[in-house]
Amino acid sequence: MLLVESLLLKALAIPLLARIAWLDFTTQKIANRDVLLLLCLGAGSLLLLSLQSGSWFEMGLSALAGLVLFVALLPFWVLRKIGAGDVKLMAVVPFLIGGRDLAVFSVLLLVLALATAAIVKRPFMLPEGAFRLVVQHLDRKGVVPFGVPIAIAAICTIAFLIYKSVVVASSSGILNQLN
Repeated sequence: MLLVESLLLKALAIPLLARIAWLDFTTQKIANRDVLLLLCLGAGSLLLLSLQSGSWFEMGLSALAGLVLFVALLPFWVLRKIGAGDVKLMAVVPFLIGGRDLAVFSVLLLVLALATAAIVKRPFMLPEGAFRLVVQHLDRKGVVPFGVPIAIAAICTIAFLIYKSVVVASSSGILNQLN
């Protein structure tokens, strides 16, 4: 039952991540309140999984990954290459995703960051309405919102984790036993 509650906490993070992506795109701000709420949802989810498994390895791995990401990205913030909200968001994502599934998140983030760079370099590849929105935004702000690919990669990874858990639960017969 703790697994279901853990997945529910992860699912609750999806609308919050979507809000973060939209606000970062429109205002270039990621609120500390939103990042702290994500941290609470992720830590709560990891706590439930740790209680179920009896092992704190996943919690420790996530904390270590979050610390490494924060320390690694802090110099980029000091050099003004990345925003403080992006650094904090990246440091919280391991708690939300879990240390073992960071590889999936990393691949998705790489693909989305490359797509973002391609859109910034050649926005005319987009449909007309999206082109106009992106060009107006880039002209107005002059910076690329990195929180958008972070949030989208996290949403896709969480959706994949939920899907994987449901497939494993249904193939092992656990769902039939619960009914």
